[in-house]
Amino acid sequence: MLINRRTALLGGLGAVALGGPSVRAQDITFFRIGTGATAGTYFPIGGLIANAISNPPGSRACADGGSCGVPGLVATAVASNGSVANAAAIAAGSMQSGFVQSDIGYWAFTGTGIYEGRPRADTLRAIASLYPESFHLVASKDSGIKSVKDLKGKRLSLDEPGSGTLVDARLILGAYGLTEKDLKAEYLKTQQAADKLKDGQLDAFFSVSGWPYGAISELAATTAIELVPIDGPEADELVRKYSFFGIDEIPDGAYKNVAGVKTVGVNAIWTTSTKQTEQLIYAVTAALWDPSTRKLLDSGHAKGKAIRFETALRGLGIPLHPGAEKFYKEKGLIK
Repeated sequence: MLINRRTALLGGLGAVALGGPSVRAQDITFFRIGTGATAGTYFPIGGLIANAISNPPGSRACADGGSCGVPGLVATAVASNGSVANAAAIAAGSMQSGFVQSDIGYWAFTGTGIYEGRPRADTLRAIASLYPESFHLVASKDSGIKSVKDLKGKRLSLDEPGSGTLVDARLILGAYGLTEKDLKAEYLKTQQAADKLKDGQLDAFFSVSGWPYGAISELAATTAIELVPIDGPEADELVRKYSFFGIDEIPDGAYKNVAGVKTVGVNAIWTTSTKQTEQLIYAVTAALWDPSTRKLLDSGHAKGKAIRFETALRGLGIPLHPGAEKFYKEKGLIK
């Protein structure tokens, strides 16, 4: 049954790759990448990376203009509930890899933060740091919110229960002397919060993502909004106290008719687990940094341009997978 199933599957893949060489009897390795909501940044970036590292049986060779991915690998980007869900799926073995915020990865690996009192995800390992994820504090223009302190008494969504954004939002509020008791707090996903703000039922919401975030882009196209800065001595102290935070900036023009702001951010980390072999993750890491992948990242999404080899080890928060570590040592990024 295994041989028949494989033969049928290979036949299907061969039909997709018309004009390529004959499909050889080759094992297929399926490699899922947990991403996030389809309206966010993780999902399209995951799709680009999945395409880059895939090289199904029957594909043309890299040297002949075909895929430069891992031979026999079929990678797919899977929509998910984001960092916390991805870390859990990787630890459980139901996902081979996934994107996880550096703060979530750190908490999961150490059993702290939102993982306090829960089993550590001590098999979690990093493949690469991809790009900074900016904290967006989005407010309607008529709300009068110009600073974090102006949130007092306002209708604010801090993101959904169990999310890393909610934990970080509480840390940010605390840095400015506020708690949820000072607000009319709600706990919504970004898309739901954007819809309520558009309808006048919410004054502001927190969201963390690489810019431009699709749901916020759509909101900016139809609604008068502002980005509220998260800066000053309070932000500086936040970064000093929590090493997974960093000073960040969302530039002018990231969203239509919206001025840029200073803010704080974390890093988007591509993670896997110790259950994946050194050989496989070495090959996946090499495919990520192949020159052909650079072209896909630069042309496929605005945030793809921020994925750079020289920053691959920045702010990981968790150990590297041995396969990735071997690659970076060979390329001189680890001395």
